[in-house]
Amino acid sequence: MATGGAGKRAGSRRAARPSRAGKRLRAGVFALGVTLTLVAWGYLVTAAIDFGTSARSGESIAWLFLGLASLGAVGCLFATLMLASRVLQVLGFTGPPDETDDPPPPPRVPGGRRAAR
Repeated sequence: MATGGAGKRAGSRRAARPSRAGKRLRAGVFALGVTLTLVAWGYLVTAAIDFGTSARSGESIAWLFLGLASLGAVGCLFATLMLASRVLQVLGFTGPPDETDDPPPPPRVPGGRRAAR
């Protein structure tokens, strides 16, 4: 049996730290995603410019493609920025987002509700 203070709830108080290889792998996957979405953004911007040139020449369907390429480029750039922020978080340059945007609660009255009356 176990000895030395091993009870039902005895155990490590901290979670196991992730290995460096795991961090590098996650950062590499996010970096690959950043690269792919940035390349897609560049392609869509180039396509939007070409569709804009065609639309101004008189092709009416090119306006639809121009709009779709522009929306796609906006989505790709947004995804690029989100993935880049995850890369920085995994590498430890930034921390997780704070959830303490709420104002602090008012100070407590000593003695509780009955003493406050």
